[in-house]
Amino acid sequence: MGAAETERDIILDSIADGVFTVDEEWRITSFNRAAEAITGIPRAKAIGRPCYSVFRSSICETDCALKHTMETGEQVVNKTIDVLNTVGERLPVSISTALLKNKHGKVVGGVETFRDLSTVEALRKELEGRYAFHDMLSRDHRMRELFEILPEVAASGSTVLIEGESGTGKELLARAIHSLSPRADGPLVAVNCGALPDTLLESELFGHKAGAFTDAKKDRRGRFALAEGGTILLDEIGDVSAAMQVRLLRVLEERVYEPLGGTEPVHADVRVIAATNRELDKLVAEGQFRLDLYYRINVVRLHLPPLRERKEDVPILADHFISRLNQLQGKAIAGATDSVLSCLMSYDFPGNVRELENIIEHAFVLCRGGLIEPRHLPEPLRSRVCAACPDTTQADASLEEIERLLIQTALERNGWNRARTAQKLGIARSTLRRKMRAFGIEAPKARTPAPGGQPEPYTK
Repeated sequence: MGAAETERDIILDSIADGVFTVDEEWRITSFNRAAEAITGIPRAKAIGRPCYSVFRSSICETDCALKHTMETGEQVVNKTIDVLNTVGERLPVSISTALLKNKHGKVVGGVETFRDLSTVEALRKELEGRYAFHDMLSRDHRMRELFEILPEVAASGSTVLIEGESGTGKELLARAIHSLSPRADGPLVAVNCGALPDTLLESELFGHKAGAFTDAKKDRRGRFALAEGGTILLDEIGDVSAAMQVRLLRVLEERVYEPLGGTEPVHADVRVIAATNRELDKLVAEGQFRLDLYYRINVVRLHLPPLRERKEDVPILADHFISRLNQLQGKAIAGATDSVLSCLMSYDFPGNVRELENIIEHAFVLCRGGLIEPRHLPEPLRSRVCAACPDTTQADASLEEIERLLIQTALERNGWNRARTAQKLGIARSTLRRKMRAFGIEAPKARTPAPGGQPEPYTK
């Protein structure tokens, strides 16, 4: 081994990422210490062997990144793939490739670096486990408090009213309540009450008898009958007409109903969960919703805050959606860049979690590998949000910027009360002050005065 090769090996061994080089016949010519640790193959056994027999990856036979680089000259950067180590374990790695040239500029082979993502994957699973509750993910303190009381709510058997904007996850919450309840072995039947006119909704909920109307050729069971022994979710109950509200009130009060065209009452052994994206108390005050029905469904009231009020959930939800899409579509997207996360953190999500999921799926489809970048996001989001936020259009946008956005959002949500903000973020008040200084976040001088009142100073 010459002096140059010794010096090269010393340099390569000081790199934390795995590195190997190949000649023009795909034989390995160097193999650093990190490559040994990740693959489990000693350098002496790797040198001289074809790279595909050592670096056994999911793309070796079909879409070799190093082959693509050596044939086209195009580098591959941060492509996520799987490799097998010597004991048959599948490890996630991020690879990058480049041409290997001699001092005269002639191509003499290729070089590939690879980073072990096993720790990243383990941390991702740990985070999801820590903040997950029956398919719901959240770091928000209100959501965590909701998760804590949900087992008791589920066990009670009481009627539940779930309030929240469209896309906040009301059906997911209803499914969690059902799965934790004594009725978990029974069916969960969901009905969108706002999507059907009265006649169809009545037949859908309570069923009908043959001859009840022109096309009723035979008896048909309704959703209450299908949910027998389980739970029925009456979604968008705020859109139900006054006449249908009377029928629902009878079911809740007497636990009986009559199929359309029938005369005999049917007992309903069903737990009712109602959900709405409207403010029912206001509808009651306006005379659009019956007060007695409101009292019947408002036994246990749960509120799902919109995503714009819990921005700290955006990164963990985005990561969750990417991980799930990887499993469904057989891809290996490593995640989203800091610039993408900063852009998403600057958006208010009128469609809430459902809209975030759609945005991630759009970007996932356009991303071929590696990390989701701003160019993969839907055009309206790029033009309206990302372009309007100078910090997020730069390639070097960082996790610090995301942290700054989180802290500022939390301060605004808590009225710039530092003690309350620190408590909600789970950090010490001194840490919050230090981070505010570091990020240049300054509180307004005073609250906006109430009409006829004096400005109220912010709590420091």
